[in-house]
Amino acid sequence: MLSPMPLRKVVLWSVDEDDPRAPPQVVWDGMSAAKRAHVVDSLPRELPATEACPPEGDVHYEAVARTRSSLRGHFRRLRRRIYVGNGLPVYYPAEAMFSPDLLAVLDVEDRTRNSWVVSAEGKGLDLALEIHWLGHRLKDVQRNVVRYAALGIGEYFVCDLRRLVLRGYRLVESGAASYEPVVPQGGRLSSMALGLELALEGDRLRFYHGLAALPDADELIARLDAGVAAAKERAESEAQRAEDAERRLAEALARIEQLEAELSGKR
Repeated sequence: MLSPMPLRKVVLWSVDEDDPRAPPQVVWDGMSAAKRAHVVDSLPRELPATEACPPEGDVHYEAVARTRSSLRGHFRRLRRRIYVGNGLPVYYPAEAMFSPDLLAVLDVEDRTRNSWVVSAEGKGLDLALEIHWLGHRLKDVQRNVVRYAALGIGEYFVCDLRRLVLRGYRLVESGAASYEPVVPQGGRLSSMALGLELALEGDRLRFYHGLAALPDADELIARLDAGVAAAKERAESEAQRAEDAERRLAEALARIEQLEAELSGKR
């Protein structure tokens, strides 16, 4: 007599809208692919009231946008696999959702995402960056230092634009429970994850590769516009020179014809 086939354990998980969390890893491992996809789709993309910050205006938005565009452009030029996102809801297993101003994850596909669910992606964040302007400063400079280290995020940088202070933190070894401060060298903080350096240039956060600052999208567009304008000027100058040369040639030919006519008349 054949023994009955073992029944697959059905694992259920519901998302609490007031405290949205991804399932613990042991629960996730017991889910089917369809159930996992359903959970990911059901996780909110908005921050809960406990995490939400007041709008911070153009200064904050533009600082974050410039930072992301400069990093994405740099790594695309290097053809290095990395995802750089901003304002993305992040879900670690069984942990409260959070959303850093900027996040970076190495060796993953650079594609459009609505959230970062660690269990689904198979990897947590390598770097988090917060840019403080009008939000909850203590969250950025104190709470996140403890929380991000506990989650195992390798590096954390916080830029306080109001006070013009840049700080960096790093897990110096695997499994460390707390961060060590990144010591500035020549006024810059190194990111081992990105292979870059960070510094404040006036009231602006910049990334550096060697001696060169990474350009952002606006700077690249300005360079392109300047290059196009210079090329157009060169083309117009070349056209003018060609026109002048053609005019001089026509004048020379006309003068030759005139001389030939004068010589013929004297014979």
